[in-house]
Amino acid sequence: MVEHRRFGNWLPHLVLIIGVVIVAFPVYLAIVASTQDNTVIANGQMPLYPGSHALETYWHTLVSGTGRTTRQPVGGMLMASFIMALGIAVGKIAISIISAYAIVFFNLPFRMAAFWAIFITLMLPVEVRIFPTYKITSDLHMLDSYSGLILPLIASATATLLFRQFFMTVPKELVEASKMDGAGPVRFFFDTLLPLSITNIAALFVILFIYGWNQYLWPLLITTRDDMQTIVIGIKKIIDVKDALTEWSVAMATAVLAMLPPVAIVVLMQRLFVKGLIETEK
Repeated sequence: MVEHRRFGNWLPHLVLIIGVVIVAFPVYLAIVASTQDNTVIANGQMPLYPGSHALETYWHTLVSGTGRTTRQPVGGMLMASFIMALGIAVGKIAISIISAYAIVFFNLPFRMAAFWAIFITLMLPVEVRIFPTYKITSDLHMLDSYSGLILPLIASATATLLFRQFFMTVPKELVEASKMDGAGPVRFFFDTLLPLSITNIAALFVILFIYGWNQYLWPLLITTRDDMQTIVIGIKKIIDVKDALTEWSVAMATAVLAMLPPVAIVVLMQRLFVKGLIETEK
């Protein structure tokens, strides 16, 4: 028998609304600040309603740039961040799914030793191996390039582990049926495993895209040209000024624009993302 509680209906909704307000209010303030005049924000007199400088601020931020801080239009930073995040996500998934396929379906010598060597790298984030990674990237002349931004970060032990665990649930009868149908390893991979892995790939793509989009330390180290800086570096440069007044309206507009691509990826792939996280039966 289900017990009917007096406050059982509206209490969860109230908690949810409070949580949404706490999370969304800073975003709302950033949107409002991006539409105000910079002097209003600097004087601490910013109202809680949008101002009249939205079109001017966003056009100035996206197309013109600012001579004192970013020196480059934010549109170029968004493109650099998008290329980096997309390359990292696609590269991590491609390498991880092929590695997991080789570990699970091929009887290779030392395959488990290779898997555990990959797994141990979970304890070595990029910050730990930052100097040798930078040295190799510099020796290969990949500084200030998209290859330098992407290639050192595309190995992923986590994605390899997740794909391995999923591949181990594939029935052996399916493998045998593919062999009887005359499918070789390549055809079995593309015709059978990839369609079964779509939801897993989608879930990992969302996570890895956001991971690549939010990278700060690595782009800060290997990029010196303004036209190669990412949006995260751009926000830092806009705020970190010494002898000039911080252009808060431009900074807030840049922050709002920086949120749009990850939000769009999550919204567009929400169904596959949730399905890939909770689905247990294929």
